[in-house]
Amino acid sequence: MQESQKKTSRKKFLLWTTALVSSVTAFKIFGAKKKATTTVRMLTEDGKLVEVDTSQITKGRKISDKELQDWVKK
Repeated sequence: MQESQKKTSRKKFLLWTTALVSSVTAFKIFGAKKKATTTVRMLTEDGKLVEVDTSQITKGRKISDKELQDWVKK
């Protein structure tokens, strides 16, 4: 009787250990993944350097050299 209880307790221990290791591994793989946000450094109109998240930038038309020269105030 003692041997059968030891075997079942060993089996339970191995089962719980395996379940714990697999759940930790699954959580690392499928768990909370952080989005890799990238930022771009840009100048504001008053000349301050700011970092802007790329998801906030809308893609539009490119400005001409003349527009850029008018925008940058010397």
